[in-house]
Amino acid sequence: MAILEARQLKKHFGSIHAVDGIDFRSEDGELLAILGPSGSGKSTLMRMVAGLEEPTAGDILVNGESIVGIPPRRRNVAMVFQSFALYPHITVRENIRFPLAARKVPETEQKRKIDWVTEILDIRDLLDRRPSRLSGGQSQRVALARAMVRDPDLFVFDEPLSSLDAQIRSQARGELRSLLDRTQITTLYVTHDQVEALGLADRVAVMQSGRIHQIGTPRELYDAPANLFVAGFIGDPPMNLFRQGDEIIGARPEHLIAEADLPDDVEAALHLDVEIEHLEFLGSEWLIYGLVHGGVPESGEGLRIIARERQETPRLRAGERTQLVVPRHQAQYFDARSGMRKSGPEVAVA
Repeated sequence: MAILEARQLKKHFGSIHAVDGIDFRSEDGELLAILGPSGSGKSTLMRMVAGLEEPTAGDILVNGESIVGIPPRRRNVAMVFQSFALYPHITVRENIRFPLAARKVPETEQKRKIDWVTEILDIRDLLDRRPSRLSGGQSQRVALARAMVRDPDLFVFDEPLSSLDAQIRSQARGELRSLLDRTQITTLYVTHDQVEALGLADRVAVMQSGRIHQIGTPRELYDAPANLFVAGFIGDPPMNLFRQGDEIIGARPEHLIAEADLPDDVEAALHLDVEIEHLEFLGSEWLIYGLVHGGVPESGEGLRIIARERQETPRLRAGERTQLVVPRHQAQYFDARSGMRKSGPEVAVA
């Protein structure tokens, strides 16, 4: 078990500040996801935790002890790579045995560990296969087994599901979460895929430009984004944003509703005159794409919105004009200058 901490951690490559002074602290046994777009600094952060890069400044601690300057082989950090990095010329059994043999673990202990991990991961019947005969999900479990036999203090995952077929990615997420729940090993999970991060993690740290913008549970990030970057990055489709004076009003697609559906005792934060451009069927819901013609004068021409409707048959049709509203209690408010979240709308003083 381990608690991972970063304190004012920085990594500069000349004038490029890949990681620019971040702080976080995991809980013991937690799965903490680092989520961000390409170039946000998440991979550099991961490499520093694993010992593949040395920080420019700051500290990394495991259970209160600094690991900066300690070689990777002595950090007891197990990495699972995007490509799984299995050795193709040896069997699954030998792939799992490799880190034990490299550390000169006695053969009886090697056998015990291999038996233990293959039982947990249900891969005993794969031990004599070569990696070329494994499916994506099986390769994932073998890579995890090879990491687990080291008895690591910490797992570091580098987008381990991105190479899997879309059809099995959802199942693989469920299997991985179940396995980590059983092992209770603290895990740092790096990904650019918000579905993975929100679906797997206990908490998510959202990174951009070398900084962490917000750390919270998936629900906290979705319901209460700290700033405009998090609001626009979390959610699929992303939050709709409307400029009104010195503030920006945000509305999730499901919170844009027909004016006729607004209860009499609920106030609207926005009234929008929308032309429906097209609809997208996603099985359990419809996405409605529209062009705003009125209601947000400061946003200018060409403002487009996306609404979500969970109806078997949508009530709107392409080409129609309709009135959509955002209930005030479901609106998000941000300062237009700083981009930071506000507790509520500004009220003019008479």
